[in-house]
Amino acid sequence: MDFNPTDLLHILPVLIVTVTALSILILEITIKRAEPFVFVFSILGLIAAGVAAMYLYPVSDTTAFYEMVSVGGFASFFHVVFIVLTILTFFISRQYIERMGIYHSEYYAMILFSLVGMMLIASSLDLLMLFIGIELMSVSFYVLAGFLRARLSSNESALKYFLLGAFATGFLVYGIALIYGASGTTKLPVIAMQIDELFTSTLFWIGVAMLTMGFSFKVASVPFHMWAPDVYEGAPTTVTAFMSTAGKAAAFAGFLIVVMFSFAGGVEKLHDLFAILAVASMVVGNLIAISQQNLKRMLAYSSIAHAGYMLIGFAAASELGVSGVMFYVVAYGFMNIGAFGVISMVEYGENKNLTFDEFKGLATRKPLLAAMMAIFMFSLSGIPPFAGFFGKYYIFVAAIQEGYTWLAIVGVLASIVGVYYYIRVIIYMYFYDGDVRLEEEPSYLGVTALVISAIAVLQMGVFPSTVLRLTFGLF
Repeated sequence: MDFNPTDLLHILPVLIVTVTALSILILEITIKRAEPFVFVFSILGLIAAGVAAMYLYPVSDTTAFYEMVSVGGFASFFHVVFIVLTILTFFISRQYIERMGIYHSEYYAMILFSLVGMMLIASSLDLLMLFIGIELMSVSFYVLAGFLRARLSSNESALKYFLLGAFATGFLVYGIALIYGASGTTKLPVIAMQIDELFTSTLFWIGVAMLTMGFSFKVASVPFHMWAPDVYEGAPTTVTAFMSTAGKAAAFAGFLIVVMFSFAGGVEKLHDLFAILAVASMVVGNLIAISQQNLKRMLAYSSIAHAGYMLIGFAAASELGVSGVMFYVVAYGFMNIGAFGVISMVEYGENKNLTFDEFKGLATRKPLLAAMMAIFMFSLSGIPPFAGFFGKYYIFVAAIQEGYTWLAIVGVLASIVGVYYYIRVIIYMYFYDGDVRLEEEPSYLGVTALVISAIAVLQMGVFPSTVLRLTFGLF
C-alpha cells in the first residue's frame, strides 16, 4: 500500500483544524496569559479550514486513503456547517468562560479536537473511521461537560455522559463487529454493493440494529435520550450550545452515511423502526418539555423532539427526505446556538437566570437580547417565515410522498404542542414585569454571533433554496 501525497490535500480542512488544536496546547505552555492570543489563533485556523472545505466542495465522487475517506460534496457541506457553528460557539464563549472562571486555553483546544472528530464522521467511508470520529468527538464532550470543575452539577453531568456514552459505544462497536462478521469488510461502499446478498443475514441485521441504537444515543432520540436533560443542564451553557448543534449535526451526518448510503438497498426494513423512533421522540420530547421550568432542560427536551422530526426524513428515505434532514440540521444549528447564546449572556453565578421566572421582563432590560430570543423561539416552533418552518415542511412533504401521511400528521400535532413552551418564553420576556439582573453587559462578539444566527434563520426562511440546493445529489 503506497502512500499518496494528494490524500493529504483531500483532508486539508481536517489537517488544519488538527494542527490548530495541537498548536494551542503548545502555545499554552510557552506564552504567559495565552488565552487572548489562542482565541484569535483558533478563529484564524477555523476560517482557513472553512475556506479549504469550500474549495473541496465541488470535488465530489472522490475518495482518499484507500476509500476510507470521502472528499467534497456531502463531507464538505458538513465541514462548513461544523466550522461555522464552532466559530459562533467561540464568539459566545469568549466572555462566558471568563465570567465563569474557566478561562483556559484547553477549552478552545477541546472544542477543536471534538470538531476534528465531527469532520472525520462526515468524511467516513469505513466503519472503523466512523468509530474513531465518534469517539474523538465524544471523549472531548465528556471533558467539556465537566469543565466547570468547581460545580457538582457539572461534574455529575460529565460522569453521567461518560458512563451512558460508554454503554452506547458498546452497542456501536458490537454492531460494527457483527456487520464485519456478516459482510467480511468494514468499508461502506463494499457493504453497499453486497446489500442484496446480506438481505437474508440475521447477523447483519442484528448488527444494523445495534448500530442504530448507538446512533440513536448520539442524536438523543427516545428511548436513548435520558442523558440529554442532565448533561445539557449541568454542562457550561456554551458547551451545551455546541453539543446540541454541531454534535447533533455530526451524529446525523454519520447516521445518514451509514443508513442512506450503505444500507440504501435494504433500508425498507428500517422504515418502520425510524417511524417508531420519530413518533416516540416527538411525543416524549414535547410533552415533557411543557413541564420544565429551567430553560436549559426545556431546550434539552426540545432537542429530543427535534431529533424526532429529523428521523421522519429517515423513515421517508427519499432524496427529499435526506435533503430535508440536512436542511433541518443547518437550521436547527443556528436556532439552537442562538437560543443558548442568549441564555449564556443572561446567566450569572451558579445557575442564576436560567428559569422562566428569572427571564421575566428581559425585553425591558435588554430589548436586543429579548428580540433575538424571540426570533429563535419562533423558528424552533416552526412558525414562518423562519428557517424552522421550512425544515419541518420539507421533511413532512417527504414523508407524505413516501406514503407516511400519518407520520407527517403526528409531526404537525407534535409541533403544535411545542409552540406552547416556545411562545411561553416570549410571553415571560415581554408580558411580565421582572428585574432581570445581568452581571455584565453582553460582549460585541457574543451579540455578533446572535445577529449572525438570527440573519441565517431569517435568510433560510425567506430563501430556503439557497441551502436546499446544496444538499441535492450528494448521495
